[in-house]
Amino acid sequence: MKRILSTFALALLAPVAMAQAVHCPDKNVNYWQAFPPGGESDLSARHQQLVLKKKCPNIETIVQYKAGAGGALMWTQINQLPGDGTNVVGVNLPHIVFQPIQGDVQYKTADITPVFWFHFTPDILVVNAKSPIKDFKDFVAAAKKDPGKFSLAGSGQYSANHAAHERLDAAFGIKTLYVPFKGTGDMATSVLGGQVDGAMTYVPFAIANKDKGVRPIAVAMEKRHPLMPDVPTFKELGVDWVDGAYRGVGVPKSTSAADRKKLSDLWRALNNDAEMKELAAKNGFELVNFGVEEMDKFMAEKSKLYTEGAARMGLGKK
Repeated sequence: MKRILSTFALALLAPVAMAQAVHCPDKNVNYWQAFPPGGESDLSARHQQLVLKKKCPNIETIVQYKAGAGGALMWTQINQLPGDGTNVVGVNLPHIVFQPIQGDVQYKTADITPVFWFHFTPDILVVNAKSPIKDFKDFVAAAKKDPGKFSLAGSGQYSANHAAHERLDAAFGIKTLYVPFKGTGDMATSVLGGQVDGAMTYVPFAIANKDKGVRPIAVAMEKRHPLMPDVPTFKELGVDWVDGAYRGVGVPKSTSAADRKKLSDLWRALNNDAEMKELAAKNGFELVNFGVEEMDKFMAEKSKLYTEGAARMGLGKK
């Protein structure tokens, strides 16, 4: 009986032990954002800030912004930050592969040191809710009627949105105008105000604005999104397209291997938190877990995939 009770007691204590296993930072965390407030990167950082405070009450996560050049301003300066384990920088794929290939930035992909990729946001095509375009068939017809006139906003130049725009045009034999913004937050006003015809953006934007003046048209997912059951996938429209943007955290190269591992483990713990999973599902983020242990393989695969994609887009050919 004693052995049974001991086993039962250990089972009850297991969740507590797991919670205590989180290695909290010794100092406050500076979380640098490469895009302005209001977009998906900022929203995910705020989710992580909330959950980290719950797990490590004595630690503050200080979210800071250095936006510009589609994220390149921050990524160019990442290695100038102290590598003391307290500085983390939001990083994005395919941006950090596409931008150096194009050659308009002052950093290389190899200059970026990601330690954890925490989520994936699928591509989605949206238009203003007041638009006469009701579905994808209407969209294609409008784009073909006036080639190069139909404007689609996106977050960043040579970004996942830009790549998705080029893919959209090529896949359906149309020509639309890509209008880059500093970030999704900056883009929102123009889309909601009708200054652009629509946007090639991410699922969280569509979810956040579905009752504010945005009409989703098609999404790059395996299956329809449960919060947008009436929106077809690109697969249903005849194109094998399941793609979007990955978001993660990187550190200065001078950060020690031990600190990289601590930060990777911390972000994995945040991702596995029940509250984080609920926030992600509600806002359209698909959680993934690629830490330092999986990083070399993950980056090699993604770099190859996006380099091939960049060649199809003609990036780097000036």
